[in-house]
Amino acid sequence: MLVLLGFAMIAVFMVLIMTKKLTPVLALIIVPTVFGLFAGAGLGIGDMVMDSMKSMTSTAALLMFAIIYFGLMIDVGLFDPLVKFILRKLGNDPAKVVLGTAILAAAVSLDGDGSTTFILTTAAMLPVYLRLKMSPVVLTCVAGLANGTMNILPWGGPTARAATALHLDVNDVFVPMVPSLIVGLIVVLVFAWLLGLQERNRLRTTAPEIWGDVADPSEAFDGGTRRGGSVAAGSGSGFGVGGGRFSFGRNSSAATAAKPGTGGGSGVAVLEDPATLVDDHDTAMADTALDPNRTTLRPKLFWFNLGLTVAVMVVLVANIVPLPFVFMVGSAIALLVNFPKVKDQGAQLIAHAPSIVAVVSMVMAAAVLTGVLNGTGMVKAMSEWLVQIIPAEMGPFMAVITGLLSIPMTFFMSNDAFYFGVLPVLSETAAHYGVDAVDMARASITGQPFHLQSPLVPAILLLVSLAKVDLGDHHKKVLWRTAVISVVMLAVGVLTGAIGIG
Repeated sequence: MLVLLGFAMIAVFMVLIMTKKLTPVLALIIVPTVFGLFAGAGLGIGDMVMDSMKSMTSTAALLMFAIIYFGLMIDVGLFDPLVKFILRKLGNDPAKVVLGTAILAAAVSLDGDGSTTFILTTAAMLPVYLRLKMSPVVLTCVAGLANGTMNILPWGGPTARAATALHLDVNDVFVPMVPSLIVGLIVVLVFAWLLGLQERNRLRTTAPEIWGDVADPSEAFDGGTRRGGSVAAGSGSGFGVGGGRFSFGRNSSAATAAKPGTGGGSGVAVLEDPATLVDDHDTAMADTALDPNRTTLRPKLFWFNLGLTVAVMVVLVANIVPLPFVFMVGSAIALLVNFPKVKDQGAQLIAHAPSIVAVVSMVMAAAVLTGVLNGTGMVKAMSEWLVQIIPAEMGPFMAVITGLLSIPMTFFMSNDAFYFGVLPVLSETAAHYGVDAVDMARASITGQPFHLQSPLVPAILLLVSLAKVDLGDHHKKVLWRTAVISVVMLAVGVLTGAIGIG
């Protein structure tokens, strides 16, 4: 009964958020509550949720103050030069921008922390996406793919958990999986390039007033490195992120489209002229994604803000003090120095309140789902049932089966629950068929790309919140791709002998 209720609860939850029948917060609260009562939790359901919520408070604090800190840094202009640099290096080609996003996310993921990766990737790339009218869902998808694939690094968590649970050396688990990691990253880059090509075509269709086929490469927008040309008249439409404003001109008269017979015909969607993106009173927008005239800019404090951010990142990576406290202190110092007046400090906090409420409410609501899953015994019953239904003749393939099971199971349960609760049981069963524990450990980490997209993972809630993307939209684009990456990594592990068959 618990098995049926558990799987039904997960299915109903996913359907509701992906079809947008309920917001993720409401689905995380209502669905587990209903199924928990059916499971016989009764009044004890409150204690289950409270016990689960205790482990969420530090995460909520971390995400809350991280949003304040990096939102503030965007507002004061710390990332404006970076955005300008990215635009100049990548140009305005969506395929290159998306590919650059994947590379950046993968590089930052080397620190092993998903929240840090998503904060930095979003801070650097979201202004570029909005500047070029690209979909932020593509950003969250690619960042999720890259970070999920890199999540098997030994200092990232899952690999260490698998090694600890089965009493193995973490290097014995990770090193043979390096080929799988490399191939997984290649697949991520392929997906990123294909998504970029899709954005080219979409933007050429949906924004013909500023996107088109440029026959002469010299006509393409170079990211703001050239000046000149008339500025299109018209009213701008703003896209707010924090305290900044992204402006795009609507009534363009400066566009120069490719003409038939003029050569070219590459079919690459490019901005026809930077002037088409700016208002007649805001010509500097050709050089930066953020409004250079916003009142929150603090150019004289650039080096202070850069030094403070570097210090925060160093302490964050060194992990010498609790992460929430790092961002608390960093936010307090940044607010005090950049906005000495109490009124301005309050205005900054209010400016970022929507993002804070969105992510913190989802983290707290996730405590209802995890509390019911664990408190009612659904997780334990589901894992035991999965072990029991594996036919004896499939025993020699237990490592492969474990890899496949890790894809859905780590999605609806925590890594701790899977690696310390389910993996030892699977490994003990596999031992009867001659499958080594180290093979089981290696196979178990291949589901991490899929796991990281779970609404139970605070980092992914932070990502969609910062990018202002609906979780259901993110899942529609990312889940099947992460499943492909997980299966590919598992297959490579088998082919290279890292994951053996008994």
